[in-house]
Amino acid sequence: MSTDAQAGLESLIARWRADILAHGAAEPSIAALEGQLRAHASSLRAAGMSEDEAFLVALKRVAASDEASRRFARAYSDELWAESVGGTDQPDAGGTARTEFAVALGCAVAAAVAIKVPTLFGYSFGGDAANFYARNLSLFVLPFLAAYFIWKRGMSRGGIAALAAIFVGGAVFANAYPLKPGGSTEILTVIHLPIALWLAVGVAYVGGDWLSGARRMEYVRFTGEWLVTYALIALGGGVLVTITTGVFEAIGLNVSTFMGEWVLPCGALGAVVVSAWLVESGRNLVGGMAPMLARVFTPLFALMLVALLTGVVSTRGVIDIQREVLILFDVLLVLVLALLLYAMSARDPLAEPGLFDWIQLVLVVCALGVDVFALVNIAARLTEYGFSANKAAALGLNLILLVNLAWSAFLQIGFVRSRRPFESVERWQMRYLPVYALWAAIVVVAFPPVFGFV
Repeated sequence: MSTDAQAGLESLIARWRADILAHGAAEPSIAALEGQLRAHASSLRAAGMSEDEAFLVALKRVAASDEASRRFARAYSDELWAESVGGTDQPDAGGTARTEFAVALGCAVAAAVAIKVPTLFGYSFGGDAANFYARNLSLFVLPFLAAYFIWKRGMSRGGIAALAAIFVGGAVFANAYPLKPGGSTEILTVIHLPIALWLAVGVAYVGGDWLSGARRMEYVRFTGEWLVTYALIALGGGVLVTITTGVFEAIGLNVSTFMGEWVLPCGALGAVVVSAWLVESGRNLVGGMAPMLARVFTPLFALMLVALLTGVVSTRGVIDIQREVLILFDVLLVLVLALLLYAMSARDPLAEPGLFDWIQLVLVVCALGVDVFALVNIAARLTEYGFSANKAAALGLNLILLVNLAWSAFLQIGFVRSRRPFESVERWQMRYLPVYALWAAIVVVAFPPVFGFV
């Protein structure tokens, strides 16, 4: 590290120390945290990160276990985003907490209103319009979530235009194609369009800096925390709706239609943005709870996969697996991959390999075995029945997962045997993320015309 870079890093650390001291942190705890912060920052600088980026990522790793550092990390992160889009002439990109809440609330309300706009043109919920809502559900909310992040992070006009083009393109391909209602290509569009658009939201989340692996990892961590937060809000909302409906029915008023056509859809879409604001503002407990959940469910998923592989081989054989089971296999593999990514984002990259890392290796190897079973059976079905949109999509997904899981297993083996750093495992996953977005886009754009829109 150069003398100037070292001096800059020392200045940032001194600023952090002064801030958490001012908020009541004790000297012994500060010394321990500072040692971790320096070790993280040095490792990240050696991996090629800039001074600011290394300090920010190191700070957020330390902040996972320290509230004062977490508060400072949020303020420093907002400061960096503001500087990256125009320096001191720009208004505060993060804004005050009150302003940010107003912006997030406005985006949430806009998403809630958007889901009702089609009713003005005769597209009521249910019936023939159900397919329309299924195809466009992500388009009603994700543009507004992206708008919130664009405001918070700041993006160039070119970046905003590129994101707008992606969302417009998604709307065109979801609605201009003559998709057969309930057909395979329509179902594939319903599944894959949100995946492609969620990764497009990630570009807004990182302020356009999508080439940075560290920024991608931040988005992975955000996604995990957002998912848990949204699930909690959904559970609470479900209880509230049930109780409210029961209370009104007790006094002779039927509000089930109003709840089903207004409260549930508007609330579900608005909660997407509200959950993102909660994660971003640090007003929830998920930041500390989600890594714990990852550590709890990783061994449980590993045990389940071991049992699954044993059961499939011993009771049904390798080839005799029905289509419904193959679908469940793919769902399970996607969940396992999501769990691996989030557990990775919450891990201290400088920590020595431990029991949890061996459990993750078991999880990856078992997932790889499940993927091979799925591919063997997909190949058998292709030989017997020929190609279809569903089988082609399943084949592509499982091949993509096969490459990821196989190389992940190789890297994880090297890591647990102390032959390569954890950064190599993390770097591979972050570089592979765009592959999923590309495949989702191919399914949405190319599959309908190739398979005759059925």
